[in-house]
Amino acid sequence: MKFGVVTFPGSNGDYDSYAAVRFAMKEKVEFLWHKSEDLQGCDAVILPGGFAHGDYLRAGAIARFSPIMKHVIKFAKSGGIVIGFCNGFQVLTESGLLPGALLRNNHLRFNSKFIYIRVERTDTPFTGVCRKGEVLKIPIAHGEGNYYNFESDVRKLEDNGQVLFRYADASGNASAAANPNGSINNIAGIVSAEGNVLGMMPHPERAVEDIIGSSDGLKVFESVLNYCISPKPVGRL
Repeated sequence: MKFGVVTFPGSNGDYDSYAAVRFAMKEKVEFLWHKSEDLQGCDAVILPGGFAHGDYLRAGAIARFSPIMKHVIKFAKSGGIVIGFCNGFQVLTESGLLPGALLRNNHLRFNSKFIYIRVERTDTPFTGVCRKGEVLKIPIAHGEGNYYNFESDVRKLEDNGQVLFRYADASGNASAAANPNGSINNIAGIVSAEGNVLGMMPHPERAVEDIIGSSDGLKVFESVLNYCISPKPVGRL
């Protein structure tokens, strides 16, 4: 099993993602420079957090045109596992691999703290080791994490089961008070209709050791590892 971590100019979560795979998971991992034309045979690709290309224009808008993205898009469309954390989620929406957009936090402030997210389903490559309704303690660090989509499209996401993680309190209640950025329906993470692309604003790669506050993020990586070792068909959700 080999993960690839894309590095854009301005990425700052690439080393966190690399360390999570290399040292916490003990798996192979390669950095993939944004100008590369080769995914180096990786089984899963991570688009990390940060400020790709300074987030000029809007978050993820320029990174979408980096040469490696045409290969990431092709990989995803062929069924490959692609994960976007924070800025990576923004790049995925700009690339059209996930629907919707990430807007400024409703309170207009950068938010960095531990929050809780509730697992909405477990029959995906990203949540296979979780329990439905399980609450994970994961940090956030973003100023534009407010997930938005048209009301009709949000209904489709909900009906299709594409909402994978939802902001909640420690007891699993998805309340307005537990929503750190104003995301519609408390959405913290979604998957593509085909089920192989994940975008989430929280940072599981920064929650892989109890000594740093939580190891709950390991469950996302362990789920992907288990899926890639023993893949199951990923049909439309």
